[in-house]
Amino acid sequence: MEKSSKRVSRYTVGIDLGTTNCVLSYIDSEDIAAGLQVLAVPQLIAAGEIAALPQLPSYIYLAGGSGDSGGLNALPWEKAAKGHLVGEYARLMGSLSPSRVISSAKSWLCSSSIDPRSACLPVAAEDPAEQLSPVIATQMILEHLRDAWNYCVAKGDKKMRLENQELIITVPASFEPMARDLTVAAATAAGLAFTLLEEPQAAFYAWLADHEDRWRKIIQPGDVVLVCDIGGGTSDFSLIIADDSDGELALQRLAVGEHTLLGGDNMDLTLAYAIAAKLQKEKGLRLTAHQINGLVHACRQAKEHFGGGAKEPFPLTVLGRGTGVVAGTISTTLSRDEWEAMLLDGFFPPCDISEGLAGAAQSGLRSMGLRYAADPAFTRHLANFLNLHSFHDAEGRPILPTLVLFNGGVAKSTAFREKLISALTSWRGAGAPEIQELAQQDSDMAVARGAAWLGHVRRSGGIRIKAGSARAFYIGVEAPMPAVPGFTPPPEALCVVNYGMEEGSEADIAAAGLALVVGEPTQFRFYASTTRQEDAVGERLSDWQDGELTELPPLQATLPNDDDGKKAGVMVPVRLRAVLTDIGTVQLWCDELKGKRSWKLEVDLRRQDEKAS
Repeated sequence: MEKSSKRVSRYTVGIDLGTTNCVLSYIDSEDIAAGLQVLAVPQLIAAGEIAALPQLPSYIYLAGGSGDSGGLNALPWEKAAKGHLVGEYARLMGSLSPSRVISSAKSWLCSSSIDPRSACLPVAAEDPAEQLSPVIATQMILEHLRDAWNYCVAKGDKKMRLENQELIITVPASFEPMARDLTVAAATAAGLAFTLLEEPQAAFYAWLADHEDRWRKIIQPGDVVLVCDIGGGTSDFSLIIADDSDGELALQRLAVGEHTLLGGDNMDLTLAYAIAAKLQKEKGLRLTAHQINGLVHACRQAKEHFGGGAKEPFPLTVLGRGTGVVAGTISTTLSRDEWEAMLLDGFFPPCDISEGLAGAAQSGLRSMGLRYAADPAFTRHLANFLNLHSFHDAEGRPILPTLVLFNGGVAKSTAFREKLISALTSWRGAGAPEIQELAQQDSDMAVARGAAWLGHVRRSGGIRIKAGSARAFYIGVEAPMPAVPGFTPPPEALCVVNYGMEEGSEADIAAAGLALVVGEPTQFRFYASTTRQEDAVGERLSDWQDGELTELPPLQATLPNDDDGKKAGVMVPVRLRAVLTDIGTVQLWCDELKGKRSWKLEVDLRRQDEKAS
């Protein structure tokens, strides 16, 4: 079920549903002069201690049987403590009880290795009965934000409750429809009415809000802006072009990158394994997997410590576990020089614009976990994105962006930004104009602020970024072929959503000779492409180049056959129509040619037990 905010509410609210931290920003229509404000979210910061912080860490601690019965850890809007904690205290508990802490729930929403509706987090939970699904975990985080708003702002006034405000929730630009669907499911279960907005666009809206009309003197027609959003779990790249439209400056989102699980989490893992190796070399101590998991949380704090410009060493503590491995607490430090050596060289190496991504063979047997990018170099991922999606000159070289806007926790570090700008400069070549960085006021708050600003712009008018579907989507069509031993005929790919299709629009698919199998289990194959931008709805592809189409997890479904006179497995001639909803999810309708029946395939492809309605 998709919801959008149509009512006129007092507030326009933006929520940055971050991998590492969440932020809620808002504009009060009765106090426009106050501008964009950020809600200080009440949360536990220690046992029995509550503070209101501008960010809500996206961590959940499963207290289980250790929860207090006396209400010590109850929040101001609760009569008694729940069995879980959300926020800063949950984050801190990650270094002490990693098997009871859920992190990066948003990244799990787009994982193809699990069913995000199944109870699987924390992955290393000692008691599987206490595990939660990524959707439920996301719902819990949103419920905390909802309850905090209702306690701090609504204060008993039903009209002021978050459920009744115009709300925009941000998602990665690279989120495919199924990940958006799961976000919708979590937010809907939390009782919220909302629309979705891509995070890089939200970050750019925040920059526009901070510059008011001055931005028109900075961005000129023909300028291409690279929005480089590197967060805790993902990297998002988008290109926005400024164009002259009847004498007015217009903005158009040109392209977004593939979903890349590469961000601050990878850096935390790198630091943790480096510190573990250091302890083994210097002290002869070999850490267990449990201890390394706890060390990851401590290294996250170290990364943020140095990313903020700190020079002094950061103390790290690893708790002992058992007498056979390490008997007591282990203490060490991480210096800034070590931090730079571990992270700058590995994640930001110099490379050529045409250099491909490094790959790694996947083991047939592996531990459950997120499918991080095989290549850890942000520079190579950026080069790959620009090489695929930029305009090209007569010699085939990409015409690179003239402006860059950094966002995300990783990009807060001056050292990291300088490495990326250095790479962009080298790709532009000698004599090219210097790349201009658009300074973001506060990258931690920008995505939420930009989302709230878009809500305000919708009401009062102002520049908006034109953006349709960032991908073309295809459904596999089985072609009838004679059986050939040892050969499985490849399916054709039928384009059902073209690149740039406007959200909230519908398209009839002119493809004749299609039939739908009903009454027995079937599998539907789907594909997506960010590079095939010329394919039209209804176009059938029988061949394509490697890398042009990405196959998505298949939809397993049994389409109901309500015609009692027909057997299971019958083929029903159909025509297709596609709907791209207001929030970017895809519906594919199969309408019977000679009848009134219709079947809807909701592109929620990771729910394996889903049945089409």
